[in-house]
Amino acid sequence: MDRYSDLDRPPLRADALRAALDPEGFEVTVLDEAESTNAVLAGRAREGAPEGTVIVAETQTSGRGRLGRSWVSPPRAGLTFSVLLRPPQVSGWLPLLGGLAVAVALTEQAGVTAGVKWPNDVLIENVVGSGRRGKVAGLLAEVPAGGGGAVVIGIGLNVTTRLAELPDERATSLALAGASTTDRETLLKAVLRVLARAYASWRADPAALVPAYRAACVTLGQRVRVELPGGESYEGEATDVDADGRLIVSDRAFAAGDVIHLR
Repeated sequence: MDRYSDLDRPPLRADALRAALDPEGFEVTVLDEAESTNAVLAGRAREGAPEGTVIVAETQTSGRGRLGRSWVSPPRAGLTFSVLLRPPQVSGWLPLLGGLAVAVALTEQAGVTAGVKWPNDVLIENVVGSGRRGKVAGLLAEVPAGGGGAVVIGIGLNVTTRLAELPDERATSLALAGASTTDRETLLKAVLRVLARAYASWRADPAALVPAYRAACVTLGQRVRVELPGGESYEGEATDVDADGRLIVSDRAFAAGDVIHLR
């Protein structure tokens, strides 16, 4: 289909994005299609691409989420992009930092109340005023082999995704939630700018973002089940996120795991 066949989903203007974001240290490439923006950017990291390199795909055919899950979105219905960072050390805070940046940007720019579900989902109210939250974005942070310590943070955000296009009833989109804007260029610029501020703050003081993350984390105070590789699971109340970015559930700390909020 022609890129302008759906007027609710215009293509991104690559030149405009580059002009707007280059002064802030981002080098943006927009691809019509990619199997995985994380995979494309991992390859560029191995070739020495600088920090701030961003790959955006209008269509992603083999996107990956955590635990081998797929991330599927119709062409131009969302934002699918990856950002290259070269931190002084790899830290469990980097995926959390990415989720926090998305939540803050959506709250500031799209007029929705967004929160982070540890470790890497962003939730908003599924229906305005309902109090029921749905997943609007997911993140996947990877350290590519041979990338010289680079970290690739992949983000998938549902923008104009329609009800019939969602993968399940737990997901939502900005359009379905009544966001004040669904302009993808505006949203991409907002997320990247908040991410840059958060990353700079973290580099200056690794503990600086802990209070902000705790305040945005909708997992805290919930009874949860943490599902671990190998089939082990653990239930309890999520009480804190510590200085290393680990989720504290009752008397245990988890650096990774699939977290399910229990009703």
